[in-house]
Amino acid sequence: MTGKGNVVSEILGPQIAGEAVSLAKPFGVGFLRDANSVSYSHTNDPIPLFQTWLQEAAASGLEEPTAMTVATVDPDGYPDARLLLLKGVDESGFVFFTNMESPKARALLHDPRTALCFYWPPIHRQVRIRGRAEVVSSEEADAYFATRPRLSQISAWASKQSRPMRGYFQLEADVTKAMIYFGLGKVPRPPFWSGFRVVPEQIEFWRQKPFRRHERILYTRVPDGWQMQWLYP
Repeated sequence: MTGKGNVVSEILGPQIAGEAVSLAKPFGVGFLRDANSVSYSHTNDPIPLFQTWLQEAAASGLEEPTAMTVATVDPDGYPDARLLLLKGVDESGFVFFTNMESPKARALLHDPRTALCFYWPPIHRQVRIRGRAEVVSSEEADAYFATRPRLSQISAWASKQSRPMRGYFQLEADVTKAMIYFGLGKVPRPPFWSGFRVVPEQIEFWRQKPFRRHERILYTRVPDGWQMQWLYP
């Protein structure tokens, strides 16, 4: 399996990531009735369907299948967006990690409403998610930070994310200082570094079709699960 596949396996888990899926799978009546796929046979729950699409995106050879746009609104009401990498997804939500002193973290702590968007050109599909972000537990942040490459852990300490610096040399100098400080010892998670879990309220699946006859299905969270609705393109 490629490196990209390994990353997705870590996010989805080996059971789901190991499923054999066809990139030509029709997204229509057929997919709603196909009982051979764990994702397609549970259409009342969008999470397994998302997991299958993510695995298909990885199998297509896409460079960063876990890349997603994360949109926020700052305290002054200005929208903002940036690309991040998804680090976990399950029934509880979509997880990413960040410097908690960054503009995106400050925006989410002020207003937890957010939107995510995945676009996978090789398989002509998009997924849009709307929900609310909540800070992950310290235990979860510690566990993920421990899996990061050592140099990435060092960089997390060195980078004052989004703050001005005199030049790139300043970042290199700060990284060197952090490397000297920690030496050969364990690098703990910085107190200003954690993650968010976006608890989805709506998930929309879009698949490109000829002549703008695209397929769109919107899942909306309701008290007893999810409600599915087809949308005009």
